[in-house]
Amino acid sequence: MILISNKIRYVFIFVLIFMWFRNDSYKKVSCNAVISVGVTLFINTLIKLFYFKPRPFVKRRVGILIPSKMDSSFPSKHTLLVFAISTSIFLYDRVLGSIMWVLSMLTGFSRIWVGHHYPSDIIGSAFIATMSSIILDKIAHFVNYFARQ
Repeated sequence: MILISNKIRYVFIFVLIFMWFRNDSYKKVSCNAVISVGVTLFINTLIKLFYFKPRPFVKRRVGILIPSKMDSSFPSKHTLLVFAISTSIFLYDRVLGSIMWVLSMLTGFSRIWVGHHYPSDIIGSAFIATMSSIILDKIAHFVNYFARQ
């Protein structure tokens, strides 16, 4: 779980780079994923400005497996990023997106396992990232539709 929690983001970066160089349709997917990550990080910053939730190891006697910052537990930035990418991919390629979603869920579970987040942090982060990716995808389709007109 420590390995997944610390290193899984490199798998997501590798997949985005691979998709960028594959063909033009996958290039759009990787661009949408990067934009979704940016918007999700902005949402994360806004939430952390106005809401603070202590991490499990601060409030309770929970052993942590890897060191962590003492900032707010909600939302989980790791979970936000991987779900934003996997949802963006899923909207265009169901097979690869499903695999990425499983890795995203595993990432969220690993963040609970290492003692950094509560389950509600992970569920909320997954919801925020998924919804932002879906909304951005709908906006991109809307813009593309009117650009062709």
